[in-house]
Amino acid sequence: MSTSRTVAFHTLGCKLNFSETSSINSSFRSAGYHEVDFEEPADIYVINTCSVTDQADRKCRKVISAAKRNNPDSKVIVIGCYAQLKPEEISNISGVNLVLGASEKFNILEHIQELDLQSFHSRVISSPINEVKQFEPSYSKEGRTRAFLKVQDGCDYKCSFCTIPKARGRSRSGTIAQIKDLAKQIIEQGAREIVLTGVNIGDFGNGTEVIEGLRPKKEELFIDLIRELDTLDGDFRFRISSIEPNLCTEEIIQFVAASRHFMPHFHMPLQSGDNEILSAMKRRYKRELFADRVDIIKRIMPNACIGVDVIVGFPGENDKHFANTFSFLEKLDVSYLHVFSYSERSDTPAAVMNHSVPEQIRAHRSQALRQLSIKKKHHFYRKNLGQVGKVLIEAREKDGVYSGFTENYVRVQISGTDEKMINQLVPVALDTITPQMDVRGKILI
Repeated sequence: MSTSRTVAFHTLGCKLNFSETSSINSSFRSAGYHEVDFEEPADIYVINTCSVTDQADRKCRKVISAAKRNNPDSKVIVIGCYAQLKPEEISNISGVNLVLGASEKFNILEHIQELDLQSFHSRVISSPINEVKQFEPSYSKEGRTRAFLKVQDGCDYKCSFCTIPKARGRSRSGTIAQIKDLAKQIIEQGAREIVLTGVNIGDFGNGTEVIEGLRPKKEELFIDLIRELDTLDGDFRFRISSIEPNLCTEEIIQFVAASRHFMPHFHMPLQSGDNEILSAMKRRYKRELFADRVDIIKRIMPNACIGVDVIVGFPGENDKHFANTFSFLEKLDVSYLHVFSYSERSDTPAAVMNHSVPEQIRAHRSQALRQLSIKKKHHFYRKNLGQVGKVLIEAREKDGVYSGFTENYVRVQISGTDEKMINQLVPVALDTITPQMDVRGKILI
């Protein structure tokens, strides 16, 4: 198929969305479309949405308006989580031509052909989320150095604050053979780092079959996947994007410690350091289990980087609850925090809970934890000074400075003049910490 039509993409939200946009983009290129920047006039604009917070919804509306300003005669197609959760709401936004739910977004080219033949202003094609069972493999490349490989989608957890199960459906994944083939493609294209991503990647191995409400026993597990990926040859590395603490088993931790390719870097969502709030959130662990996982990681890999997600201002979180969270994190040997202020999402149990926390208090608690994160990161970086790390050079910054990350996710800046350093793994001695919270180092080759 050949066409002179142009298409532009805009992606909101997580790296999983970016990997799916990349896959959809490839289908457009195969069909003969020419991709242009989103800021340029295009015949078709595809907006892949997120709906984790109310800010994500507002961002979607702004992007739709921007597309129509770029080309008033364009076709605007909205896909993604927001499109699945609130398709009719999106279809009523001025300028939207087509809204595709989770079951239809990968069939976008077929729907564009139908769109061309119809005179309607806006159309919604969406199925109930419990009918979405297919796993669509995908990956996206970030610059020359890194790729995000989707290994799992959906979630069977019922966290009281989260809309993702309603936006993406039940947990499902590709086969190990399928994922390994994609990883090979990425490596052949020259990327030196692959980040495994998904909604709940530790739950890898679920198929689509459900019998009387129950799934059959998994034939493949996440530990089986990473073991198989580790057999691939080449000078490259893997990272695990984020894994639930109850699924980050000691077996997985021990494997990463002995792995050829998997980096000593873990990111685990805590959400609260208070057990009463964790129970209200319907999380599947208590803070003692989280602390145990951190202790195991640090005992086996003392220099491992550990990142933590935490939510402040959940309904009912009083000063004592927050103090418990702050104290717990302050004592925990972790490297950085990703802090989120709780955001009410419609159709979630938390949205109708009593004792809503005022926005001002949420902001104050969020700022307190962000300051703690800075201290944690500085402490972690300081512990790495004097050591030699293998840095993947990712980009050239100003004044002849190049930057990249060590195995354990320390961001390093080095001086250099050779553009060929980009996408190379080089040994670097870590010397000093800059005021901007980077580490300066010297290449040892």
